[in-house]
Amino acid sequence: MNKAQLVEAIADKVGGRQQAADAVDAVLDAIVRAVVGGDRVSVTGFGSFEKVDRPARYARNPQTGERVRVKKTSVPRFRAGQGFKDLVSGSKKLPKNDVAVKKAPKGSLSGGASATVKKAAAKKATTAKKAATARKAAVAKKTVAKKTTAAAKKTAVKKTAAKKTTAAAKKTAVKTATAKKTAAKKAPAKKATAKKAPAKKSTARKTAAKKATAR
Repeated sequence: MNKAQLVEAIADKVGGRQQAADAVDAVLDAIVRAVVGGDRVSVTGFGSFEKVDRPARYARNPQTGERVRVKKTSVPRFRAGQGFKDLVSGSKKLPKNDVAVKKAPKGSLSGGASATVKKAAAKKATTAKKAATARKAAVAKKTVAKKTTAAAKKTAVKKTAAKKTTAAAKKTAVKTATAKKTAAKKAPAKKATAKKAPAKKSTARKTAAKKATAR
């Protein structure tokens, strides 16, 4: 019985092949991770899984008979529980309504690497791609928003500068116009004064002439 057949055997109990495959994968993954971490996984009536350290030793190559040194290593070990042993030996009978072993149909979940696992991997890859696309879109939106805000700030600064320049130009124009009006008002007064001066001189001359005649 391989993994595919195990999934098929419990599919009816958990509601379908997909749920069965997920359950088997979850159980096996939990056991492997616990044993790798040095924990002992014990299932009452079934058995226990544990990690065993093997010291360095010498062994013989079965082909050449040469003595070879084997490095220190760790291996997983399974010990069957007493209940499991009794069922296998036949001293106890299997309970009713137990999980029945079914043969997997040809072409379905075969070869250890089940189609369910492949589908799950494909789903994970699709989800990852969608998440990456969503992140890229969010980053792009933020970048566009920042650029738009910066452009708006620059435009506002330019408008403010233009307003200040226009106001300064208006003030300068008003000052220039005022100065011209003032200069225009003062100029006729000077000319009038200049014209009156010759009149005084002619009067003085007439008076001198009259005095001379009287003499």
